[in-house]
Amino acid sequence: MKKWILRVSALLLVMSLSSCGYNTFQSLDEEAKASWAEVLNQYQRRADLVPNLVNTVKGYAAHEEKVLTDVASARSKVGSMQVTPELINDPEAFAKFQAAQGQLTSALSRLLAVSENYPNLKADQGFRDLQAQLEGTENRITVARNRYIETIKNYNVAVRSFPQNLTAMMFGYKTKASFTVEDEKAISVAPAVSFEEKK
Repeated sequence: MKKWILRVSALLLVMSLSSCGYNTFQSLDEEAKASWAEVLNQYQRRADLVPNLVNTVKGYAAHEEKVLTDVASARSKVGSMQVTPELINDPEAFAKFQAAQGQLTSALSRLLAVSENYPNLKADQGFRDLQAQLEGTENRITVARNRYIETIKNYNVAVRSFPQNLTAMMFGYKTKASFTVEDEKAISVAPAVSFEEKK
């Protein structure tokens, strides 16, 4: 009789553990890390293009010092950030990361707008190649961010859904930060560029 009770108890324990969601959280957490790594990979690709782009523009538009300085400063800020997989668990650090990337996006937009005033620059093959690489990278960033958003949505739903939320509380799983609509609006607005001389 004791053996039978032990077997039934063991079976119930195994069944309850298999539906607790622990393994689901392990899988979703790894997916979140992988998605985040791809976002970072694409942002790094963009950051690596910036010095070549700035140097090319500088050769034709050296007196656009403010725009060139803004791009270099924004890239420097992005490059100096400590970015680890744990950043997605810290909403404040994540918001700072988003803001820094938004500043770089804005500065690059201004730099490309300036290039419109320099026909020789627009005709330069090196500049056109860099511009095409940058546009391709921006598209890759969008795809990577969308995948990350979807992955984090699935993770956050699991953290908040019953009965997995009990497992989440027991093992300390919390919702993770995602890119927000407000940030998307802020970085998708074309910057206002004025070429009027200051007096």
